Amino acid sequence: MNKAHGSEKTIFRARFSSITDTDICNAMSHLGEPDHNEALSVDARQELDLRIGCAFTRFQTKYFQGKYGDLDSSLISFGPCQTPTLGFCVERHDKIQSFKPETYWVLQAKVNTDKDKSLLLDWDRVRVFDREIAQMFLNMTKLEKEAQVEATSRKEKAKQRPLALNTVEMLRVASSSLGMGPQHAMQTAERLYTQGYISYPRTETTHYPENFDLKGSLRQQANHPYWADTVKRLLADGINRPRKGHDAGDHPPITPMRSATEAELGGDAWRLYEYITRHFIATLSHDCRYLQSSISFRIGPELFSCSGKTIISPGFTEIMPWQSVPLEESLPTCQRGDTFPVGEVKMLEKQTNPPDYLTEAELITLMEKHGIGTDASIPVHINNICQRNYVTVETGRRLKPTNLGIVLVHGYYKIDAELVLPTIRSAVEKQLNLIAQGKADYRQVLGHTLDVFKRKFHYFVDSIAGMDELMEVSFSPLAATGKPLSRCGKCHRFMKYIQAKPSRLHCSHCDETYTLPQNGTIKLYKELRCPLDDFELVLWSSGSRGKSYPLCPYCYNHPPFRDMKKGMGCNECTHPSCQHSLSMLGIGQCVECESGVLVLDPTSGPKWKVACNKCNVVAHCFENAHRVRVAADTCAICEAALLDVDFNKAKSPLPGDETQHMGCVFCDPIFQELVELRHAASCHPMHRGGPGRRQGRGRGRARRPPGKPNPRRPKDKMSALAAYFV
Repeated sequence: MNKAHGSEKTIFRARFSSITDTDICNAMSHLGEPDHNEALSVDARQELDLRIGCAFTRFQTKYFQGKYGDLDSSLISFGPCQTPTLGFCVERHDKIQSFKPETYWVLQAKVNTDKDKSLLLDWDRVRVFDREIAQMFLNMTKLEKEAQVEATSRKEKAKQRPLALNTVEMLRVASSSLGMGPQHAMQTAERLYTQGYISYPRTETTHYPENFDLKGSLRQQANHPYWADTVKRLLADGINRPRKGHDAGDHPPITPMRSATEAELGGDAWRLYEYITRHFIATLSHDCRYLQSSISFRIGPELFSCSGKTIISPGFTEIMPWQSVPLEESLPTCQRGDTFPVGEVKMLEKQTNPPDYLTEAELITLMEKHGIGTDASIPVHINNICQRNYVTVETGRRLKPTNLGIVLVHGYYKIDAELVLPTIRSAVEKQLNLIAQGKADYRQVLGHTLDVFKRKFHYFVDSIAGMDELMEVSFSPLAATGKPLSRCGKCHRFMKYIQAKPSRLHCSHCDETYTLPQNGTIKLYKELRCPLDDFELVLWSSGSRGKSYPLCPYCYNHPPFRDMKKGMGCNECTHPSCQHSLSMLGIGQCVECESGVLVLDPTSGPKWKVACNKCNVVAHCFENAHRVRVAADTCAICEAALLDVDFNKAKSPLPGDETQHMGCVFCDPIFQELVELRHAASCHPMHRGGPGRRQGRGRGRARRPPGKPNPRRPKDKMSALAAYFV
């Protein structure tokens, strides 16, 4: 675009809802300025959620993880939307726990219409909770031989075609009918959108715009093998105008934009696309029409009835067969006063049942009803409470709260119920919508809401003992959790390894806790001690195909040198003489990342490995070697540290039956054939390689421009060597 002159604005926005040539070209030819009020509304929501969530999350995470060892949650989070979402699940759990079943009795009658046919009748009183009364009614009816017809009715009814599809309805159906979690369904829908198969999947609108090309979208499906006949018939007879839904003023309803087959998409993507397409075709179809018949019978003083349905026109249920009216037994033709012989009348004893745990679909409905989250964020909030071990997804995609989730919600109720009730968040959402409409001031809404939650936060901190009392009942203190693993450098007593997330070491005598690397296994490292603080070292490993390195629990949490950061192991320690440090085991710069150094893994034999201390590069080398050591000498070409390798005589790959060789893994022609580069199969997130790096395996020579320093020398401990594989 041309550069602006003076106060001229040059920022424009293209608005489109599907990635098609027509929509993109139309959007680019009708550019508009961004809506400042909508942007302020989004900014306010982001700032509120971030500041409120961070304050509460940080406080309760540090408070409770410092006291209890079996919480099994790496993060005890709070969110203005996430917490009310969890509240709905715990509220249903509480109802189930407090439910007391009651016994009730019903009468069931059967009349014979033909020799081989009978009708099962429902009691008009439905049920009674007193057995003696039920027995009285049974005695009054069981001696009757005939049932007299009191009334008959036949009415034509219609089952309405669905409204146009919005995000919330799509997520509900994906969970209840397709068995897909909301987060997975949204990710699948977004992928279908970016590939051009459907329109934008984040919308609250259930009404097609007046200028929406319904016939054009329908023609795209005219040759599809599954629904071509239905589509062609609709196009020939004329489509039915869709029902008028809600226009939220955002994107049009979710619509298929081009035809696709199961072979083309496959798996969950096809199942979701199929539903979206069938739903779209159903919105343009006619209502399902059926005839409902009912007959009322009198047996003695009591009334009984039965009903049946007969399809007149299937309408939209032809394309959505799971929505069809269930087939019921046809009723006999009769008139008032007709009589039928009574087959039997019996009394059944039943019990009331508790409600079941919330399904994801029911939770989505509750969140939409109470204004918790937006159509785009609802699946994120549900996914968060699952990932953070507040609920588990049971059979039928029902959400069952864990002990941690239950205690948290009960604790919020005990301290400040508004932290978990949907009312305050719903009120905030209304204010945010007013900002978007230009009816409320951004700074006033932001300032007022932050002030309210600031007061709630201080009250929560002062009253945390109330939640702690509930925690004590369900969880064990750190001192009573875990198994002894390594010795503390201060008191020389065994520290306990707590494996539950987040894994950590706790010294009950010193009352101190030390964090550890996550997503791997921890074990004692040869009972060796750190020369700085006398703590026993532990070994972290991500598996046989991954990386491993020793670390000092104290140094990992309290870096001993200025150039070290918290969370570094011995493979990044710059101690000049420790046998486990980078200075003694470092070889040269990583072959892929700029800041990493390749470090020998002294525990990996006989399948020796050299791994980068930053990314996930692993070089497998010298298999079956008896011993591998990093020598004090450096390569004359690249200044990388030399390796001194001893092989078993029976398995030595060296020429001339030699068993020992010293050389550079980058430059030595003998070692070049014994080194294989690959990426770690599983490792800590801090070691993941970035985008654009080579994948798979590689092998070859290394070159290095001259003049680069050696990272193993104490004076330039972490300097980079320009070594790489060709």
